[in-house]
Amino acid sequence: MRLIDSSMARSESFPFRVVSTIFVVGALALAVSVVAVDGAAGWLGAALALVMLAIAVVDAQSFLIPDFLNAAGLALGVVHSVVVGQVDIGAALATAVLRAAILALVFFALRLMYARLRGRQGIGLGDVKLAAVAGSWLGWSIMPIAVEIAALSALSVYVLRRYALRRPLRPTSRLPFGLYLAPAIWIGWLLQATVLQAW
Repeated sequence: MRLIDSSMARSESFPFRVVSTIFVVGALALAVSVVAVDGAAGWLGAALALVMLAIAVVDAQSFLIPDFLNAAGLALGVVHSVVVGQVDIGAALATAVLRAAILALVFFALRLMYARLRGRQGIGLGDVKLAAVAGSWLGWSIMPIAVEIAALSALSVYVLRRYALRRPLRPTSRLPFGLYLAPAIWIGWLLQATVLQAW
């Protein structure tokens, strides 16, 4: 989704403070993944955290999500479905692929509808591919939660930022939605593997 304050994306390199913050966040997400979830699933979650962090950083800078990062997230999701679906690997893999396809199609349909209604693109193809990544990792019940986390976070940050800068809200502002959806995917996976696992 491309709608957000373009001042959030900067062409200059990150200052040391931002780089150190990114490093700390990545290290914490990696540690939480491995500690909270046992075995290979935890390590795969740690890899997901790093890929999602990379997507968030790149999208914040350029409003683009590189295909190789989406491909890495999708590949990890497929492997993860095999690891957690040990009883019936074929069914787990098929379900993960189906979820990925359906969520990507939903985002693509939203992209087409937005372009038709507004006469311009509002959702980037990178976001559509990132939705496929989300589908490969997240179960049916957690997918809408992750998307909602991302959407509410994006809108909240946008509104607060415009308020802090004393600027009016503008419907044409651009948002790097991957900046919010990527972390929401990891959060959704963590909830699914810990809190919701017991339900």
